[in-house]
Order: sequence, then structure tokens, then C-alpha cells
Amino acid sequence: MQNFFAKHHIKAQKIAIAVSGGADSLALVLMAKEELSVFGFKIVALTVNHHLRPHATAEAEYVATLMRTQKIEHHTLEWLDDKPQTGIEEAARKARYALLTEWCRNNGIKILLTAHHQNDQAETFLMRLARGSGLEGLCSMREIIENNGIIVARPLLNASPTTLRQYLQSRHIEWIEDESNADTNYLRNRIRTFLPQLERTTGISPKILAETAFRLQSAEEFIEEHIKYLLKTQVQTPASDIYCFKHTDFLKWHREVKFRIIAQLCHRTYIPRAEHILKALKIMSQLPFTGLTLGGKEIFGSNGNIWIVPELNAKHKPSRKTWKEFVLRNPQYAKLKIPHKARVAILENSEKH
Repeated sequence: MQNFFAKHHIKAQKIAIAVSGGADSLALVLMAKEELSVFGFKIVALTVNHHLRPHATAEAEYVATLMRTQKIEHHTLEWLDDKPQTGIEEAARKARYALLTEWCRNNGIKILLTAHHQNDQAETFLMRLARGSGLEGLCSMREIIENNGIIVARPLLNASPTTLRQYLQSRHIEWIEDESNADTNYLRNRIRTFLPQLERTTGISPKILAETAFRLQSAEEFIEEHIKYLLKTQVQTPASDIYCFKHTDFLKWHREVKFRIIAQLCHRTYIPRAEHILKALKIMSQLPFTGLTLGGKEIFGSNGNIWIVPELNAKHKPSRKTWKEFVLRNPQYAKLKIPHKARVAILENSEKH
């Protein structure tokens, strides 16, 4: 775990750990105490009681008692909202992270550790594969992500669950088996049951699947860095939420790069549907390109450039005097060739701010 913290430059002296009472999270919190306390890290264990199972409260109390015996600060967070009739698994996951990250923010903690391990990574990979995910989805879980302003770290993604159980057994620590893990109504549980058979019949182990996900992450990171470079060097941002780039540059971009850049630049409250982005790319690749709308943005061509602006509310042409007065206050626009629609968008943007 020390190597993981060094790899990701984690220096926060106070960290929270999500502890459910299962073997994985108990192993994580005890390992963290054993390995990190000597370096001055303060560890806080957080347990979420979803109130979904009859034994949930007793299990949370067990964790609290165990944490006291281990001299680890512990808090139980309650999900008391009305429970949905469908999609309960996803709703519970969102509620769990919302409670955990809110507690961390309110208590000045920036790092939250979770106990996702190698088999969890393998299961996620197969679930994404079953849904037909592309590269980004098949990358599965990352070691470090941000959730509601809190850094969520997964230091056990390379660890097998067997190793974690052996760790607890060597310390005579009992853990809780979640009976919902046997419910085959959930795809993840069906895949979990299938993994041993997959390994026996094909040799494809959770370790191999997890390693594949990590290799795909490396490829994904390369693409992300390339996207950042193009956004910095070939895409201009004359004003907030307003973008411009050469049509000839766009035509040279790889189709995956086109897809990601347009998806990012047209991302407002949501990312446009993939089929809508693909349709837009096809239209934008044809000459002459006039314009289209996508995800609340207007995309149009002017003087060899492609502009992306928020869909316009004002339909009237701003007077020359209005634009001239604006440019006097904002001289950075004086030498730019800005088409009418972009001028309207810039003026509307300035009025909002």
C-alpha cells in the first residue's frame, strides 16, 4: 500500500476507508492501519447501512465493535431515503458514494479508499463486454477517480480475494458474508459464479482479465493525452463554452479523436448519444458543411473554420455599435474574425456573467 500511495502521490495525512464488514474491506482497513499508521496517516472507517437487508444494522454494529477493538475511528452512515422499486442495486451504489463523499467533504478528508480487488475488476470487464462497451468502458475500474470532489482510490485492484481472506485468517478476524452475493438476479453475481468455470475450461483467469483491463487503460490514457494536446493546440476558446477549429484540422483527425472531441465540446448537462455524434461527424466531414445542432450546441462553418456555440436565444443581429462597445471593453477580440452567430453567442455569454 505504501507503493500505491507513492505511485499516485497521495500525501493526505487523513484518509477514509469504506468498510462493509466483508473480507475485502476489513482486510483493507487493517492493512492500512498496519502499513500507514507508522507514517502518521490518520485512518477513519466508514460503514454505510442501506437498511435493505434484515441483518444490515447488526452487521454495521459488528464493524463498529471490531473497529473499536482495533482502535480505528469509525462512523456508520444511514441511507434512510425511500427505496426505489426497480434498479435498487444501482441506486444503492449511488447512495453509498453520495453518503461517503459527503461525509468526507464535511470532515475535511480528501481521500476515500475502497476495497475493489482483482475479481471485481474481472467482473466489471466482463459486464462491460456483455454490453458491447468500447475502449473506455473496457478499461473497467481505475485505481484513482474523482467522485463529488473526493479522490476515490482502489489500492487492491491487483490483489486476489483469496489473499485478502488469508490475511484476515492469519489475524483471526471474522468477516461477514453478504447473502445478496448469491442472488443470481444480478448480472455481476452470475458472472462471479461463472468465473471459476471460465478459468477451468479456457484458462482465462480473473488475473488475466484484470491485467487486460490495465493494458487497455494504458491505451486509453495515451488517447486522452492526445485529445488534451489537440484541444490545447488546435481548438481555440474565444469565450467560455465557445469553440473554434480549422475544418482542415478536423478532417485530419482520426475518427475516434473526432468522436471524443465533439462529444466533449458538446457536453453540457449530458453527453450526446453516440448515434447522434456519429451522424454529426458524417455531416461535418462533407463539403460544403453548413451547420447542425447537437446536445444543445450549434455547430456551423465559417471561413474555413468550424464553430461550436450554445444554441442561440437571440435571433436578431447585434448592432455594430453593441459589438464595437464590447470589443472596446474586451480588446482580445479586436483582431479576430468572428462570424455573426459566434458574436451573438459571445454577447449572450457576457450578459450571463
